Amino acid sequence: MSSGEARKFLFGRALIHNPRMLILDEPKNSLDMHALHLFRKTLRKIAQSGTGIIRVTHNMQDIMPEITRIILVKDGRFVIDSPKEEVLTDKKMGELFSIPATIRRECGYYYTVGD
Repeated sequence: MSSGEARKFLFGRALIHNPRMLILDEPKNSLDMHALHLFRKTLRKIAQSGTGIIRVTHNMQDIMPEITRIILVKDGRFVIDSPKEEVLTDKKMGELFSIPATIRRECGYYYTVGD
């Protein structure tokens, strides 16, 4: 079984008992583009059905539109816990990563653009 197939199996196993909450730590690692598309679509349906999702990620584009609250961690400490729109700003993301940041929103997803 490839690492991507193993990842899909673990995700399916987690859903079998209809959990009220999912905790996902970098869940899209090892997924090809097709599997990633299906994963995002499925995860959005799960969130829309009322299942809570806690998702650990380093990539802003992993924050789907259904995510309403963001907690930023830097050097092992919580630095902010606020609604998504307040957190995903040029200033706050630039401070978190100590770089100039330009954040764009498109179709409910956020992206970093520029240098």
